[in-house]
Amino acid sequence: MWRAFARQKGCWALSGAALLCTAAVFLSGCGVTGRATARAPGHTVQVTERDFDITGPTQLPAGRVRLTVRNGGPDAHELIVARVGGGAPLPLRRDGLTVDEERIQAATVGKLEPGAPKSVREVTVNLTPGRYVLFCNMYGHYRGGMHSELVVN
Repeated sequence: MWRAFARQKGCWALSGAALLCTAAVFLSGCGVTGRATARAPGHTVQVTERDFDITGPTQLPAGRVRLTVRNGGPDAHELIVARVGGGAPLPLRRDGLTVDEERIQAATVGKLEPGAPKSVREVTVNLTPGRYVLFCNMYGHYRGGMHSELVVN
């Protein structure tokens, strides 16, 4: 239908734009990475990020959990959820300001790419008993205190 209209009106750009808009609608939910699946989570919890602060629950029962993450701004923030052992700090990159994500990749259970201020995003994670840290790894944010501990029983 679009091609016939485009040929008739001589506007191939319109058909290309329509195709791109359709693809964007179908792909708009693909920005979340991590181990999220389509199964329903056990429960949903709220997490709020704002410059140099993450607030959310400090204890949760083990199981599937949907994290609904609100970015209170004023900057873009990401969220990484990693299982950590003991009281050791997360390993830093050579810059001394950001966490070395490659070194904790095996312990990372969920991740949201940076979201704009005032955005709300979700990620579903499977939490086993242990200690986790939720943090933003935008340049200097982790070292600035933008992390929160979560204990899963």
